[in-house]
Amino acid sequence: MFADPLTQRLADFVIGLGIDVRAGELPDDTFLPGLDIRFGGLVIDERRLAHPGDILHEAGHIAVTEPQSRQAERLEPTDGEEMATLAWSWAALTHLGLDPAVVFHPEGYKGEAAWLAETFASGGAIGVPLLQYYGLCVEPRLAAERGVPPFPHMLRWLR
Repeated sequence: MFADPLTQRLADFVIGLGIDVRAGELPDDTFLPGLDIRFGGLVIDERRLAHPGDILHEAGHIAVTEPQSRQAERLEPTDGEEMATLAWSWAALTHLGLDPAVVFHPEGYKGEAAWLAETFASGGAIGVPLLQYYGLCVEPRLAAERGVPPFPHMLRWLR
């Protein structure tokens, strides 16, 4: 489906989670170049895609949205869902063994990409409490009590 091996790998991961991914032409004015969320799925315009890692972030938006709201024409994430998406993205890149800069690249996150990557790498928990509340992961203390791997391990990927 996609010529770039990283784009294909990320698309395959997202498809494997049950999120629809399709190739398509997108206008220049999408929030992220070459990528858009439409009706609970991702549309990727590989010609315009500036950063393949953005696929994981946008998939995270879909994944943390309540199931009954996921199929809306447009997602309007809450501030909490945005924080949960950051943690979800970290978990996904960790699961896939990617360099954090693939997702947390300098052109994203309003100049805070390096800080976010450092925060997660040092055990920071931005958004993790919400992922735990959604039943997707468990923070370290509770994970030890339950005998399950802690975040960034995910118990499941979709809310």
